[in-house]
Amino acid sequence: MTQPTVEKTSVTLLGLGSMGTALARAWLAAGHPLTVWNRTRARAAALAAEGARAADSAAEAVAASPLIICCLLDDASVEEVLAGTDLTGKDLVNLTTGTPAQARARAAWARERGARYLDGGIMAVPPAIGVPEAGGYVFYSGSRELFERHRETLGVPVGTTYVGADAGFAALHDVALLSAMYGMFAGVAHAFALIRKEDIDPASLAPLLADWLAAMAPSVHRTAEQLRSDDYTTGVASRLAMQVAGVPTFVTTAEQQGVSPELLSPYFALMHRRLAEGGGEEDLTGVIDLLVR
Repeated sequence: MTQPTVEKTSVTLLGLGSMGTALARAWLAAGHPLTVWNRTRARAAALAAEGARAADSAAEAVAASPLIICCLLDDASVEEVLAGTDLTGKDLVNLTTGTPAQARARAAWARERGARYLDGGIMAVPPAIGVPEAGGYVFYSGSRELFERHRETLGVPVGTTYVGADAGFAALHDVALLSAMYGMFAGVAHAFALIRKEDIDPASLAPLLADWLAAMAPSVHRTAEQLRSDDYTTGVASRLAMQVAGVPTFVTTAEQQGVSPELLSPYFALMHRRLAEGGGEEDLTGVIDLLVR
């Protein structure tokens, strides 16, 4: 006996930049009926040659499927593209990068138009889409019921991680992780700048730097536990007072190497402020409270 064929969810994708095109190809490869639309028609035509249906308008594309995916330039583009479309009864998943406030407002906007809404934050680059071993995923927030309904389809291009019913939480998680990434890049830039004029091969420093950052990464768990307990003195490996005492060495070394300390100075300033407030026995966790307005 032959196994019954499971009908794949029909998907409409609005936006065919590098990320949108990668998403489209993943759904096509998995056998999902796919309707696409893009302002630049040539991109839609290329996917039509691979099996997608290219809609002549956003309204036509929205009408074609129950599941609508937006992967556009920004929040303003989402409103502009969806203006004049009938979203009644549609499941709208917005993978456009935006702020938590924009996601919450867009969720309310969608509900007013009769649609169910999920917001998404993509933690992957286009080459990682459709490549499970690359480890990419998308944060989703909003309707849990909607997420569960489409979990399998949404998981075709890349992994899925649901982070809460608040529609803004996906964007918040996205920006939080990317902010930490840029902080790491700032430290890496400073480290390479220190050796830039020396007879040191950057390629010899790179593995040492990568291993050191990997060894430091688990400290985020201690920070999280200290924040949960409001006790910043438990499990401290190096007191704030001791670390502040070492700051002049970093600043002087940068000066002697002809390197601007501007990437590190703001953090050092926060450390000094926390120490002045009496946090000498704490971990570095206390600087977080100085950032929260």
